[in-house]
Amino acid sequence: MRKVLAERGVERVAGVLLDLGVSSPQLEEPARGFSFAREGPLDMRMDPTRGESAAEWLARADENQIREVIRTYGEERFAKPIAAAIVAARGREPLRTTRQLAEIVGRAVRTREPGQHPATRTFQAVRIHVNQELEELEVALPQAVELLERGGRLAVISFHSLEDRIVKRFLRERSTADRLPRGVPVRASELPQPELAVVGRAVKPGEAEVRRNPRARSAVLRVAEKVR
Repeated sequence: MRKVLAERGVERVAGVLLDLGVSSPQLEEPARGFSFAREGPLDMRMDPTRGESAAEWLARADENQIREVIRTYGEERFAKPIAAAIVAARGREPLRTTRQLAEIVGRAVRTREPGQHPATRTFQAVRIHVNQELEELEVALPQAVELLERGGRLAVISFHSLEDRIVKRFLRERSTADRLPRGVPVRASELPQPELAVVGRAVKPGEAEVRRNPRARSAVLRVAEKVR
């Protein structure tokens, strides 16, 4: 962020909006390999010109690594049988397409929430891992705050609990004054003031918005203002 703004002669900004969702065009383009609903190459990279594709990672990772990624990033309770099924399937033939992976997961998952495809959590987990999405978020948040002018606001829209947990923790830490041990003779006014102030409560979409845009159903917006 700093580099891009510097190239344009900008040192500080009045606001930063981070929309952490995968874009609809990405999901709907089969060649990108994000969707289990459309046949395409098992890629999932945000930037297909660099890094390791989902197919390449699934071909080399051991069963324990696959299980932990699916369990941690997908919050999938059937991570163990899914990982075992993936390893068994790749022993028979290379996993190259989204349909292959979706069918493997579908056979390994015994039950699923109504209206949710069995492969939803696994595809989310592999995508997050391949793109290092949570690590990128951890890097982006402090950069965004550093670039804000005093009174500027940071707004972050997250779409699943792992992202929201990181955002919530970051804003809480940056909006809480330093604490000293009890009995230290220092006035509250003399303590370093927090860098941010949280603005309002988390905002979630209402029923009308979800009807207009079903993909907004899991969105959470959090906002903070830079106070020093």
